[in-house]
Amino acid sequence: MTKLFNTPVTILSMGFGRNMRAIPRRMEFQGKAIDFIDSGVCTTIRSGGKIRQILALSDGSQIFHLRSDNRGGSWTLVGIN
Repeated sequence: MTKLFNTPVTILSMGFGRNMRAIPRRMEFQGKAIDFIDSGVCTTIRSGGKIRQILALSDGSQIFHLRSDNRGGSWTLVGIN
């Protein structure tokens, strides 16, 4: 069951995947630091003049769905499986 949040989160650490794509390695959510264990699955959505990046990252027990504005600044936690 997916819990939907649509809440801005603070990214504490970044890494780089293929083609030097920025990928969160650690984020803060509800006062806890969450470490991601892999690069996850990523897709890019282009709509009009906007580009958004959607990622599914795991901490080993849950899958976190994050959205980026693709400008490097703001990340939103969309939901948790």
